[in-house]
Amino acid sequence: MDSVEIDEGLVRSLLQEQHPDLARLAIREVVGGWGNQQWRLGDELVVRMPRMESAANSQHNERRWLPVLAPRLPLPIPVPVRIGEPSARFPRPWTIMTWVPGEPLDCTTISRGDHAADTLAGFLRALHVEAPAEAPASSDRGGHPKECTGGFEHFLQAVDPGNLAPDVGAVRAVWDDAVAASEWEGPLVWLHGDLHPANVVVSDGTLSGVIDFGDMFAGDPAWDLAAAWVLLPAGAASRFFDLYAHADQATIRRARGLAAMKSLFLLLMGQNGDRGLPGGKPAWGPAGRAALDRVLTSSPD
Repeated sequence: MDSVEIDEGLVRSLLQEQHPDLARLAIREVVGGWGNQQWRLGDELVVRMPRMESAANSQHNERRWLPVLAPRLPLPIPVPVRIGEPSARFPRPWTIMTWVPGEPLDCTTISRGDHAADTLAGFLRALHVEAPAEAPASSDRGGHPKECTGGFEHFLQAVDPGNLAPDVGAVRAVWDDAVAASEWEGPLVWLHGDLHPANVVVSDGTLSGVIDFGDMFAGDPAWDLAAAWVLLPAGAASRFFDLYAHADQATIRRARGLAAMKSLFLLLMGQNGDRGLPGGKPAWGPAGRAALDRVLTSSPD
């Protein structure tokens, strides 16, 4: 098995061995997480423990690049402050990071839609600058939607028909329009890479932080711009793109198709039984359906 059992006793013992000055702080498990299991450490820190080897590799990218990105971003993001080394107790590197306060969007709602649209546009405008040549790449994301048609078809076929009827044709039309859009001709830019409701936090009814940069990479900004539909409430996408100001119509079309695919993924994660995905998240199903409704009622023009 690739996964490792992680409990409070293990976290405490690792702190005592490697960071004894932090070992007396209170430890509280953070519910959720997939590749990483997280434990609050006092009020301002979080211990990020990789459940699998792939997550450990992602933490390397977070430790390398988040201190570079954080100073120029207008929302708080997690920043590594200590590194945990592999040991006999735990065979993978782990990280102590700053805690970003707020409630994950998959557990709450955005009530200040215009403010959230402004905030997200400002954040992505600051993030989406040309990435250096040594920036991480993604093997399955970051390119044109036409390169992901197999994944889209898999999600579309796997979602419970009751969650899609009567919209299958409309969803496929959105995807086909994205595939037909021209390719990104600009430089590869920094991307969060995995903007969905569990990876942003909300305070006072609006976006207040962005978390989990384990999938960050350089690529087509459309991958992050899909968040206009995946995260923001109905009617906010148009305001978002007006303020973001750097997306042409082809990029918006690609982003809308990618938002449809991401919505299908959320629906799959929320399904129970054999039709769902491992590590299912029940709250993600309604979030995926709501996001898909926003995609289908919007226009790429």
